[in-house]
Amino acid sequence: MLERPRVHREIRTRTGRRVLAPSGRIAIAALLAVVTMAGYLGWNIRGNFEFAMQLRGATAGAMLVAAFAQAVATVIFHTVTANRILSPSVMGFDSLFVLMQTVLVALFGGQVLADTQGTPRLVVQTLVMVGFATLLYRWLFVRLAGGLYVTLLVGVVLGMAFNTVSTFLERLLHPTDYDLLSLALFGRLTSVDAAQLPLAFAVCAAVGVVVWRRRHVLDGLLLGRELATSIGIDHRRELTIMLALVALLVSFSTALVGPMTFFGFLVATLAYQLAGSHQHAQVLPMAFLLGVIGLAGGQFVLQHLFYASGFLTVILEFVGGIVFLAILIGNRKL
Repeated sequence: MLERPRVHREIRTRTGRRVLAPSGRIAIAALLAVVTMAGYLGWNIRGNFEFAMQLRGATAGAMLVAAFAQAVATVIFHTVTANRILSPSVMGFDSLFVLMQTVLVALFGGQVLADTQGTPRLVVQTLVMVGFATLLYRWLFVRLAGGLYVTLLVGVVLGMAFNTVSTFLERLLHPTDYDLLSLALFGRLTSVDAAQLPLAFAVCAAVGVVVWRRRHVLDGLLLGRELATSIGIDHRRELTIMLALVALLVSFSTALVGPMTFFGFLVATLAYQLAGSHQHAQVLPMAFLLGVIGLAGGQFVLQHLFYASGFLTVILEFVGGIVFLAILIGNRKL
């Protein structure tokens, strides 16, 4: 009796490569994430241990929130748009955040940024950005019956409009107020209020449960609108839900730690290459873990080797921008 040929084993033998299973890759990434986070928290503590752990613990919590929100939002956004070049920032969330801060300073002065710190301001900013996204989606999908790309185009145009208004108002500010505004607009992982982290963890956990229960739906959305509809997925309903979750994650992350335009794009792009699978059950955890490794590892290196802990988000944006341009140019050549 002839034995059935084992195709996968023969391919591995001819190529001479051993491919690590996605679960193994996630386990390695999780180990690296734990090691880098532990290194950041425990390395070179001088003086009061409890005080140092409070400061580093708040920063570590902000890293976890930013990594989860940016990574998950970007992967979902890539899935529903069927385009891995785009990122949630094209919808104008970062620009809207900058505009809100600029208007606040223009009306009440730079000191208002320090006087209004806290959970109420975080919640208000998040609700404004989520409300903006909800109205935009409802207006386009229901009233105008617009498609996804119309939504993206409107988001880009609104983002440009927000940037224009922000730039005009910034030119009218007093130099001191402008300096305070500039500091507030940079990513601020090391100055997050620890009292805001429980709410941030709760939001991320709630969104994580919803996304994880819909991971197979996301796999179906990868097939495109026609095929997804043919297998029983309500494409418009799921698209609206996913975009609302993206809006919530990006809005909350931006309000908590500031704009991080290319960070989500960077970790999502790496996750596609390293996860070993296109299924969201592997890609989503890998993207989150890579985000933790990037933030904790980068903060560790900058803080303990270069003594420049405040420049992490600037460097990440710079690297992410280079990767974005490289992929964009590479796709154009193809």
